[in-house]
Amino acid sequence: MKGGPEVVLRLAGISKRFGPLLANDGISLTLRAGEVLALLGENGAGKTTLMNILFGHYVADEGSIEAFGRPLLPGSPRAALEAGIGMVHQHFTLADNLSVLDNIAVGTESLWRWRSDRGAARRRLLDLSQRFGLEVRPDAPVGDLSVGERQRAEILKALYRDARILILDEPTAVLTPQESAGLFDTLRKLTADGLAVVFISHKMNEVFAASDTVAVLRSGKLVATHATASTDRAKLAELMVGRSVKPPAPTPLSPGEPVLELSGVTVASGHGRPLLDGVDLTVRRHQVVGIAGVSGNGQTALAELVSGLIRPDSGWLSLKGSVVEHGEPADMVRRGVARIPEDRHSAGLVGAMAVWENLIAERYHDRAFSRFGVLRRGAARAYAREVIEEFDVRCPGPDARTQLLSGGNMQKLILGRTLAHGPDLILASQPTRGLDIGAVSYVHSRLLDARAAGAGVLLISEDLDEILALADCVTVAYHGRLTPLLPHDRVTVSQLGLLMAGHWDVLRDILPETVDAA
Repeated sequence: MKGGPEVVLRLAGISKRFGPLLANDGISLTLRAGEVLALLGENGAGKTTLMNILFGHYVADEGSIEAFGRPLLPGSPRAALEAGIGMVHQHFTLADNLSVLDNIAVGTESLWRWRSDRGAARRRLLDLSQRFGLEVRPDAPVGDLSVGERQRAEILKALYRDARILILDEPTAVLTPQESAGLFDTLRKLTADGLAVVFISHKMNEVFAASDTVAVLRSGKLVATHATASTDRAKLAELMVGRSVKPPAPTPLSPGEPVLELSGVTVASGHGRPLLDGVDLTVRRHQVVGIAGVSGNGQTALAELVSGLIRPDSGWLSLKGSVVEHGEPADMVRRGVARIPEDRHSAGLVGAMAVWENLIAERYHDRAFSRFGVLRRGAARAYAREVIEEFDVRCPGPDARTQLLSGGNMQKLILGRTLAHGPDLILASQPTRGLDIGAVSYVHSRLLDARAAGAGVLLISEDLDEILALADCVTVAYHGRLTPLLPHDRVTVSQLGLLMAGHWDVLRDILPETVDAA
């Protein structure tokens, strides 16, 4: 590309090991002024490791980095900042108790100054805000901001420090579709001004919406770099996982009898707004009910309620037509509830335990695994071998430490524990979070198989593509309340995004015959 835009970043032969794991293997990339480069890859492909090396959090074992034609000092975030590199992490790094202005300006003035020039800092922040369409409230405490506002503050924090290369790690993981569209508009303004952007993602629609170039990593290696306009979703998916990936398609089924009913359920929070506020919900056999919503709007409380971890303060919960008076986790399992927890590491599995121990953790009192209080280890290991084979859990065997499994294989292990007993109700909370496209396809197919076998599935997900791909009907959680059930073929991603942001007047357009919008 002689005569093209300036090369602002050059990575040459970057390799990084963590013990026996080769996380990055001789990766070379270039980035030009005004370019948006999407870094795509399956779970564990080495994307975040590479960006952490670039920003100085890690030191590469081999290779070098140049920014604007000059070598970048390894292992120094300060050197990266001084070179014009800014990074916005997936989990924001703002102080909730400080204002937006204080968060952005902190650390940018000399300690030897007699006083901070807040007036100049405010003027500079507002100028950047107006110039790039990043609306902020300088004096608002960060703790009072929405997720989208926090992300804008993070980007402004990088721009305030004169970043000319911006790294975004999973930038839309917690945004509504409208906030994501706003982010992409911002990226276009930034790159038009010469800023170069690298963003890490596993969402294909984002890659095609925002990037000029896409680089694909697999097993720590760079396997392809393409102009985004010259490739397609199928090719990128195959490059990511090394094989063709076809998403499963749900077969239309008639819903059966209710397996879960909630009526007027309220769960108090102890401080202001309730976690759940008068929730009504029904899940039937042969049906997937999807719950969309930005994290923190009552989904966790709903999952804990259905799991038996908490009880309603008012209203009632019924399983298979029988009201549950004092649900406990073990009781819910006995009643046919199986769960895929939101966090497979902290709530789904015990990493230090063996695979077989995790597989029987919810049923170790069953006669198949225990007699007269004595654990039948041989029977448990035999059962584990069957589940490992059926659910394609790639591990050395039943006695392998669970913490050594990849994220995808951990999720397959949870699926095996969840589905092997033919549950009546499956609570699937963020079932594909952090998984690559191949693992996502596998999880989706197993959930649809369970639906076909007669289970009802309650799918809680922040991924609207996942919701619309699997769910027969959708409800949106907002401030502890749920919308009426919406047939998946009568609602759009844009409408879901508006509902997620609290614009429930949209319900009049979707269900004009039944809804009294709040």
